[in-house]
Amino acid sequence: MAPPSSHAPRVLLLYGSLRERSYSRLLSEEAARLLQAMGAETRTFDPRGLPLPDDAPDTHPKVQELRQLAHWAEAMVWTSPERHGAMTGLMKAQIDWIPLADGAVRPTQGKALAVMQVSGGSQSFNAVNQLRVLGRWMRMLTIPNQSSVAKAFLEFDEAGRMNPSAYYDRVVDVMEELVKFTLLTRDLSPWLVDRYSERKESAEALSKRVNQRAL
Repeated sequence: MAPPSSHAPRVLLLYGSLRERSYSRLLSEEAARLLQAMGAETRTFDPRGLPLPDDAPDTHPKVQELRQLAHWAEAMVWTSPERHGAMTGLMKAQIDWIPLADGAVRPTQGKALAVMQVSGGSQSFNAVNQLRVLGRWMRMLTIPNQSSVAKAFLEFDEAGRMNPSAYYDRVVDVMEELVKFTLLTRDLSPWLVDRYSERKESAEALSKRVNQRAL
């Protein structure tokens, strides 16, 4: 058996709003600071300029940037506003641009995932619940804990830092749990997600099946 990995856990953060004062971005930035304090290496994808899925080729520079980050990461944090009772289109577009397979490699399979949301009103869990469904579809290991920040406009100061509160404490809990799950599973994920049906399938057949041009 190979020795366990000793490098810092690699975490990619995605957020779902382009507003100048985007609370999903501010929450994502707070999460990144916590992860770095816990010893992780973080990268945040800036979704500005990302085309809609199928509205540009996958050679588009922003698509390539996102996919390269997905390959790099060992874990992810997805943070979306709740808009009309759902995650935002921007959040969904980012996830839709990450392929289930890139050749014979699955960029998200077996990687740990934490989900969070911000709301303008009372606390809700619609967006995080939808993100959990997507995490399962992308064959990720979504951690049990999650964060939903209600009335997010009250939870950040003028500098964009999150105020001390029970909401902040929950974000700390979620990031701590994500780091733990990443350390526990990153070396074992190929074994954890290994499937008999896929061992029977050649890399060429897998690529052809999951990268079909149309349904």
